[in-house]
Amino acid sequence: MTINIEDLGNMDFSDIATGESIPSVRPGVFLRELLDEFGLSQTRLAVAIGVSAMRISHIIKGSRPITAEIALRLGLFFGQSPQYWLNLQTRYDMECATSRLLEKLRHEIAPFPQAA
Repeated sequence: MTINIEDLGNMDFSDIATGESIPSVRPGVFLRELLDEFGLSQTRLAVAIGVSAMRISHIIKGSRPITAEIALRLGLFFGQSPQYWLNLQTRYDMECATSRLLEKLRHEIAPFPQAA
């Protein structure tokens, strides 16, 4: 399906656009989806990339982040760029920090005059 930019003004997005932001998604959710898609267990992945099954479980549950090392291992195993995995983690971390801290920090930190 192709949508011409000129037609966007006439389209009704009220059924999908609420104005609310979408909650942040942990990188482990993406990993879990890949495992499900390929029919892999956490244990099989862990053995294949040389880490403990507990480490994979913690990443999927969100109690451990994707590190550079894990990103390299996942990238090699799934044939993806390790940067993909780091970007998922960085985006998640930034969205969480922004929602938790931004307003508070705006009151605590004055912008450098030349940067404003």
